[in-house]
Amino acid sequence: MKKIQMVDLKGQFATIKDEVNESLQEVLESTAFINGPQVHNFQKELEDYLGVKHVIPCANGTDALQIAMMGLGLKPGDEVITADFTFAATVEVIALLQLTPVLVDVEPDTFNIDPEAIRKAITPKTKAIVPVHLFGQTADMDAIMEIAREHNLYVIEDNAQAIGGNFHSKENKTYKTGAIGDIGATSFFPSKNLGCYGDGGAIFTNNDELAHTIKGVVNHGMYERYHHDVVGVNSRLDSMQAAVLRAKLPRLDKYNEARRQAANKYDQAFKGQEHIVTPFLKGAPDTHVYHQYTLQITNGKRDALVKHLQANDIPCGVYYPIPLHKQKAYADERYNEADFEVTNRLVKEVVSLPMHTELEDDQIDHITKAVIEFVNN
Repeated sequence: MKKIQMVDLKGQFATIKDEVNESLQEVLESTAFINGPQVHNFQKELEDYLGVKHVIPCANGTDALQIAMMGLGLKPGDEVITADFTFAATVEVIALLQLTPVLVDVEPDTFNIDPEAIRKAITPKTKAIVPVHLFGQTADMDAIMEIAREHNLYVIEDNAQAIGGNFHSKENKTYKTGAIGDIGATSFFPSKNLGCYGDGGAIFTNNDELAHTIKGVVNHGMYERYHHDVVGVNSRLDSMQAAVLRAKLPRLDKYNEARRQAANKYDQAFKGQEHIVTPFLKGAPDTHVYHQYTLQITNGKRDALVKHLQANDIPCGVYYPIPLHKQKAYADERYNEADFEVTNRLVKEVVSLPMHTELEDDQIDHITKAVIEFVNN
């Protein structure tokens, strides 16, 4: 059995090495390092894949979220509702723009933002909702979009963990995650389902006016050189990263299917285990792309299991060990612990196992046996 990796980028690279090297060589020889043909071609290809009118590449996923909020014209003091159980970048950009983050609890099965908690948190100052498609599973966008329409709110999808996932609406329409709300934002961090070999991100929208604004924001507020029409930032996807992403994008569906197959093998191995809760699939299989395969360990042994796995060269991760409402940077006296019952439990129970496109059966067998034996001991 080969060494187990949390994410096997080396193994994946071996399958696309020649294509990536050729594309990188083209960039080097052209010297079109910024806004070159690779970037423009990737932008068009991703628009086609997602079925959106506009993709605006940028430097990273955090920038994508910040630029989305800048593009919407949100003002200091405006309230933005998002999930308490997610990575800090989602709330970080809200605070950076002097908006008011409003954290709410998540669903106990999907770990995605709870629509009822959103509804209860809305005030006259609320301007936007940021659902996170956590761990690769599509949030309840029917309910979220309905709430947004009722209260005239923007919806910004944090799609950093779910690119390639599908959403099947109650009107029997299918959308790619990130292409449902007013605007979507994603990350191309190397470990993502569609990852580059450095930092990268993108913003998606079907709104022509919004796309125009964002194209200025990412480029110092310029639409014409040295004419700064809006307050902007400097956030670009470089040509080298675009070249890598162009090699991977046509394989994304295959990559996501490989993750689903690995998740199914994990599920079968853990079936019937009293103290191990496997990821819940809400809807069709294509609504989950398993950026993470996250268990709940319900008998209090999560932390001990993490140490056991690490001692036995089995990588794992706890995403996330501390709720955002308890983080020093985002603590607020407005929050009531009773409103975060699910999140407060999940942070004590969740553990993510290796999940990537190169997982082999003997590795999954080794991992699952190690987990089961320890948890039941």
